[in-house]
Amino acid sequence: MKLFERVQKWIIGYLMHENPRTNIPICDFDKLSYEIRPGDVLLVEGRTRISDFTKSFTQSPWSHAVLYIGRLHDIEHPILRQKIKDFYPCEPTEQLVIESLLGSGTIISPLNRYKMDHIRICRPNGISRADAQNVIAYAVERLGYQYDVRQILDLGRFFLPWKFFPRRWRSSLFAEDSASTRQICSTLIAEAFRSIQFPILPIIKQSPDQNIQLAPGNSRLYTPKDFDYSPFFEIIKYPIFTLSENALYHHLPWEDNSEKVL
Repeated sequence: MKLFERVQKWIIGYLMHENPRTNIPICDFDKLSYEIRPGDVLLVEGRTRISDFTKSFTQSPWSHAVLYIGRLHDIEHPILRQKIKDFYPCEPTEQLVIESLLGSGTIISPLNRYKMDHIRICRPNGISRADAQNVIAYAVERLGYQYDVRQILDLGRFFLPWKFFPRRWRSSLFAEDSASTRQICSTLIAEAFRSIQFPILPIIKQSPDQNIQLAPGNSRLYTPKDFDYSPFFEIIKYPIFTLSENALYHHLPWEDNSEKVL
């Protein structure tokens, strides 16, 4: 193995090292996995070093986004089902997501990979079944794409004060390259929704006749928090304890602590 490849492998291993889980997840994964629908976006509060970097420059707890595609029988097109099986041999009942990961590229993963993480659902409001299938098809067709390390670094430069980086460094964020086979998690999902003209955070313009017009945002500038912030996605949470209007939160199993914190 060449020196550059060894160094690259070490850097990827360092950035993808997961910190140990220190807390019990506060969401009900079983409830979430029962209610999630194909085409939903799942936000993850990652535990890797690159996740910490992402959360820092985006000022958000969400460092990763994945697209839920359902089980094999949820995929209507037989060619897409076969492509999924070729990339990830799975049981027919296994719930699957598509994601882009550093060191792995765009891959299929089991939903239960995130069973012990803090997660939430972002559901595209009013999306039709056919369009949800088209979003999934767009992502499936990009399985095997490489992770765009340059883009994640440029995003950090974009969100952080420019003075920390030489101006001569060119950014990849505004380059139009339809033939690119590299992407990050949020760009993959943003482009999938853009393919059906579903808005995330569109640019709002006013035409000369005073009508409202929408223009799609730059897919390379999207980060996981934008799906949380978007008014076109419904935020769905399933806490580990279900509350109601009957003030059941008074009966939660709080730790007994006689000392009052003011």
